[in-house]
Amino acid sequence: MFNKYYGEVEVGEEWMSGGRTITEADIVNFAGVSGDFYPLHLDREYAKSTLFGKPIAHGMLVLSVATGLMNFTPGIIAAFYGMDKIRFVRPTFIGDTVKVRLTAADKQEGKSGTGVVVCNTEIINQNGETVIAGTLRMLVNKAPVGAEV
Repeated sequence: MFNKYYGEVEVGEEWMSGGRTITEADIVNFAGVSGDFYPLHLDREYAKSTLFGKPIAHGMLVLSVATGLMNFTPGIIAAFYGMDKIRFVRPTFIGDTVKVRLTAADKQEGKSGTGVVVCNTEIINQNGETVIAGTLRMLVNKAPVGAEV
Protein backbone atom coordinates (compact mmCIF):
# COMPACT_ATOMS: atom_id res chain seq x y z
CA MET A 1 0.00 0.00 0.00
CA PHE A 2 2.83 2.39 0.80
CA ASN A 3 4.22 2.13 -2.70
CA LYS A 4 1.59 4.62 -3.90
CA TYR A 5 1.48 8.37 -3.62
CA TYR A 6 -1.22 9.92 -1.45
CA GLY A 7 -3.62 10.58 -4.34
CA GLU A 8 -3.33 7.00 -5.58
CA VAL A 9 -4.48 5.40 -2.32
CA GLU A 10 -8.22 4.67 -2.19
CA VAL A 11 -10.14 4.48 1.11
CA GLY A 12 -11.25 0.85 1.54
CA GLU A 13 -8.27 -0.51 -0.35
CA GLU A 14 -6.65 -3.58 1.26
CA TRP A 15 -3.11 -4.90 1.16
CA MET A 16 -1.58 -8.12 2.55
CA SER A 17 2.12 -8.64 3.16
CA GLY A 18 4.19 -11.74 2.73
CA GLY A 19 4.90 -13.84 5.80
CA ARG A 20 7.72 -14.03 8.34
CA THR A 21 8.28 -16.84 10.82
CA ILE A 22 9.19 -15.82 14.37
CA THR A 23 12.21 -17.75 15.65
CA GLU A 24 13.72 -18.30 19.06
CA ALA A 25 16.75 -16.33 17.82
CA ASP A 26 14.44 -13.38 17.07
CA ILE A 27 13.19 -13.45 20.67
CA VAL A 28 16.66 -13.73 22.19
CA ASN A 29 18.04 -10.96 19.96
CA PHE A 30 15.09 -8.67 20.70
CA ALA A 31 15.56 -9.22 24.43
CA GLY A 32 19.20 -8.21 24.06
CA VAL A 33 18.42 -5.09 22.07
CA SER A 34 15.42 -3.98 24.15
CA GLY A 35 16.62 -5.10 27.59
CA ASP A 36 13.29 -6.94 28.06
CA PHE A 37 14.30 -10.25 29.64
CA TYR A 38 10.90 -11.00 31.17
CA PRO A 39 10.81 -14.77 31.81
CA LEU A 40 7.59 -15.31 29.82
CA HIS A 41 9.70 -14.78 26.69
CA LEU A 42 12.93 -16.55 27.63
CA ASP A 43 12.39 -19.05 30.45
CA ARG A 44 10.66 -22.25 29.30
CA GLU A 45 10.09 -23.49 32.85
CA TYR A 46 8.53 -20.22 33.96
CA ALA A 47 6.39 -20.04 30.80
CA LYS A 48 5.02 -23.56 31.47
CA SER A 49 3.36 -22.16 34.59
CA THR A 50 1.54 -19.38 32.70
CA LEU A 51 -1.75 -19.47 30.82
CA PHE A 52 0.27 -19.71 27.58
CA GLY A 53 2.12 -22.89 28.61
CA LYS A 54 5.25 -21.99 26.67
CA PRO A 55 7.32 -18.90 25.81
CA ILE A 56 5.73 -16.19 23.69
CA ALA A 57 7.30 -13.52 21.51
CA HIS A 58 7.45 -9.98 22.84
CA GLY A 59 4.47 -8.04 21.45
CA MET A 60 6.81 -5.22 20.50
CA LEU A 61 9.00 -7.71 18.61
CA VAL A 62 6.02 -8.85 16.53
CA LEU A 63 5.01 -5.24 15.93
CA SER A 64 8.57 -4.43 14.83
CA VAL A 65 8.66 -7.44 12.48
CA ALA A 66 5.38 -6.19 10.99
CA THR A 67 6.94 -2.86 10.03
CA GLY A 68 9.58 -4.80 8.12
CA LEU A 69 6.85 -6.63 6.20
CA MET A 70 5.21 -3.42 5.00
CA ASN A 71 6.19 -1.99 1.63
CA PHE A 72 7.61 1.44 2.49
CA THR A 73 8.88 2.84 -0.81
CA PRO A 74 11.55 5.54 -0.40
CA GLY A 75 10.43 8.86 -1.85
CA ILE A 76 6.77 7.98 -1.39
CA ILE A 77 6.79 7.71 2.38
CA ALA A 78 7.65 11.02 4.04
CA ALA A 79 7.58 9.67 7.61
CA PHE A 80 6.02 7.21 10.00
CA TYR A 81 3.29 9.29 11.66
CA GLY A 82 2.20 7.03 14.51
CA MET A 83 0.03 4.22 15.78
CA ASP A 84 -3.15 4.31 17.80
CA LYS A 85 -5.21 1.82 19.78
CA ILE A 86 -2.66 -0.99 19.56
CA ARG A 87 -3.93 -4.20 21.14
CA PHE A 88 -2.02 -7.43 21.64
CA VAL A 89 -4.97 -9.81 21.34
CA ARG A 90 -3.29 -13.23 20.98
CA PRO A 91 0.17 -14.59 21.73
CA THR A 92 2.73 -15.27 19.03
CA PHE A 93 4.77 -18.40 19.65
CA ILE A 94 8.13 -19.55 18.34
CA GLY A 95 7.46 -20.96 14.87
CA ASP A 96 4.38 -18.84 14.17
CA THR A 97 4.33 -17.04 10.83
CA VAL A 98 2.87 -13.54 10.79
CA LYS A 99 1.55 -11.35 7.98
CA VAL A 100 0.21 -7.79 7.94
CA ARG A 101 -3.19 -6.79 6.57
CA LEU A 102 -3.72 -3.06 5.99
CA THR A 103 -7.01 -1.44 5.07
CA ALA A 104 -7.00 2.26 4.15
CA ALA A 105 -9.62 3.74 6.49
CA ASP A 106 -9.14 7.47 5.95
CA LYS A 107 -7.01 10.10 4.22
CA GLN A 108 -6.23 13.50 5.70
CA GLU A 109 -4.76 16.37 3.71
CA GLY A 110 -1.42 17.51 5.00
CA LYS A 111 0.97 20.37 4.42
CA SER A 112 4.02 20.70 2.21
CA GLY A 113 2.89 18.21 -0.42
CA THR A 114 1.93 15.39 1.94
CA GLY A 115 -1.12 13.70 3.34
CA VAL A 116 -1.79 11.22 6.13
CA VAL A 117 -3.03 7.76 5.18
CA VAL A 118 -4.80 6.07 8.11
CA CYS A 119 -4.92 2.28 7.98
CA ASN A 120 -6.67 -0.30 10.09
CA THR A 121 -3.87 -2.74 10.76
CA GLU A 122 -3.99 -6.41 11.68
CA ILE A 123 -1.05 -8.69 12.24
CA ILE A 124 -2.33 -12.20 11.65
CA ASN A 125 -0.79 -15.62 12.23
CA GLN A 126 -0.68 -18.67 9.97
CA ASN A 127 -4.17 -19.67 11.16
CA GLY A 128 -5.68 -16.34 10.08
CA GLU A 129 -6.05 -15.20 13.71
CA THR A 130 -5.35 -11.59 14.61
CA VAL A 131 -2.49 -11.34 17.10
CA ILE A 132 -2.11 -7.54 17.08
CA ALA A 133 -4.59 -4.90 15.92
CA GLY A 134 -4.44 -1.13 15.73
CA THR A 135 -4.38 1.95 13.56
CA LEU A 136 -1.32 3.00 11.56
CA ARG A 137 -0.75 6.53 10.27
CA MET A 138 1.76 7.27 7.54
CA LEU A 139 2.76 10.65 6.14
CA VAL A 140 2.75 10.07 2.38
CA ASN A 141 4.06 12.36 -0.36
CA LYS A 142 1.60 13.56 -2.98
CA ALA A 143 4.26 13.52 -5.71
CA PRO A 144 7.94 12.66 -6.05
CA VAL A 145 10.09 14.67 -3.64
CA GLY A 146 11.10 17.89 -5.36
CA ALA A 147 8.25 17.79 -7.88
CA GLU A 148 5.62 20.49 -7.94
CA VAL A 149 2.34 19.53 -6.30
